[in-house]
Amino acid sequence: MAANETLLWVIYDIVEDKARNRVAKACKGKGLYRVQKSAFLGTLNRNQVDELKIMCEDLINCKVDSLYIFPLCEDDFKKVKLLGQAFDKKLVSAELLAKFF
Repeated sequence: MAANETLLWVIYDIVEDKARNRVAKACKGKGLYRVQKSAFLGTLNRNQVDELKIMCEDLINCKVDSLYIFPLCEDDFKKVKLLGQAFDKKLVSAELLAKFF
């Protein structure tokens, strides 16, 4: 991870399929990895985080949808506890898990 990048999670609950698919596409477009149907993980620099935030604000309905962008430092990320299945095995490869965990 580069010095100016932040590790982050993007997690959302979006009612409309069209908006949900567009948010997923925006996350993928920024290089984030899908780890569950509505959860992405990856590293972005500050400008990319701001761009993603603005894009998502335009895509969701703020009255009914929710979207979280959680930045984490590496020390905090190492403290993440994964329970149960943790990741959608159809979406996450062993290579991706090795990259972050």
